Amino acid sequence: MDIKNLDHSYIAQTYGRYDAVLTEGTDAGFSGDGKGYIDFGSGIAVNTFGANDAGWIEAVCAQTRKLSHTSNYFYTEPQSRLAESLCTRTGLKRVFFSNSGAEANECAIKVARKYSHDKYGDGRATILTLQGSFHGRTITTLSATGQDVFHTDFMPFTPGFVHVPPNDIAALEGALTADVCALMLEPVQGEGGVITLEREYLAAAQKLCADRDILLILDEVQTGNGRTGTLYAFQQLGITPDVMSTAKGLAGGLPLGATLMGEKVSETLGKGKHGSTFGGNPICCAAANYVLGRLDDAFLAEVQAKAAYFREKLLALPSVTAVSGLGLMIGISLKAGDAHDAALKCLEKGLIVLTAKDKVRLLPPLSISYADIDRGLAILADVLAQIESKNDTEQS
Repeated sequence: MDIKNLDHSYIAQTYGRYDAVLTEGTDAGFSGDGKGYIDFGSGIAVNTFGANDAGWIEAVCAQTRKLSHTSNYFYTEPQSRLAESLCTRTGLKRVFFSNSGAEANECAIKVARKYSHDKYGDGRATILTLQGSFHGRTITTLSATGQDVFHTDFMPFTPGFVHVPPNDIAALEGALTADVCALMLEPVQGEGGVITLEREYLAAAQKLCADRDILLILDEVQTGNGRTGTLYAFQQLGITPDVMSTAKGLAGGLPLGATLMGEKVSETLGKGKHGSTFGGNPICCAAANYVLGRLDDAFLAEVQAKAAYFREKLLALPSVTAVSGLGLMIGISLKAGDAHDAALKCLEKGLIVLTAKDKVRLLPPLSISYADIDRGLAILADVLAQIESKNDTEQS
């Protein structure tokens, strides 16, 4: 029985898988089924340095030979070193480690509600999020997600979330009622269409929240860990969160989430108030220490240069009407055709791309070479030109 049949027979069919079995990878490429692929997806912003990065492998293997796991009743060096690095480089004060972005957001929600309850008592637990947002797949993070398409099948959803339109300061101010304890934002809405929040809106949001002692939570699950050209997106947007969640690229290919807490909420979670069996696993933390160690100023400047290169090349394509996003988190609006259809045709030609609503989404490894960028963009340009030509023919 082949791999696809095994999947169809034994794995819950929750994914709309692409028709490719990937078996090996190197840098910004994968291979499988006797075919090679250029990777513009990096496992949805997870494989920070692509596949089989030598330094990452050594960091993981070295820790595996020392200590693979122990419970969080004990101290471990990789976890403590990682916490120090995260706090030092963000200016936040404490970290809780988990296994995923959804878990990191769950923790952020718990911090916000406990902080408010400790200080103000009952009746102040509502969290505002944005329309078009995506915060995870648990019942509570689905409830926080501001997309109706996710609010089906699993009722009842967790109460206490209100969704407001992005980049609308007046609507935000009107929604900051006395029962609100936090505002939760993605600096760039990834699954919602690669939409960057405006600086004016973010500045207003921070001030409105600070004036009312409402916590500002930033969901940097996808925007973080160098993806936008700074270690975290907020560091180039002129704001500072009270709570920040991150995951995806943090450990460069292993499951690790983190919730960072600022001074105001640094003592909110005490003993027994939250926990995780695998959160902060030594191997995952060793991988993350390698990732953060490599994301220095010079590397991040190169990410910004590659991002500018991508945008220049994409905007020169006749089939592209606009490019959105920040850093190497790129959304492409098409002149013609369907983004999902474009992604399938790219895969046929050996290029892995993603989609976000009606856009083609690119999340390449941060270490991708200019040669691989050019090779991938040539395939993308060819696919988009064929789609546009077919669309023109059908309309004539």
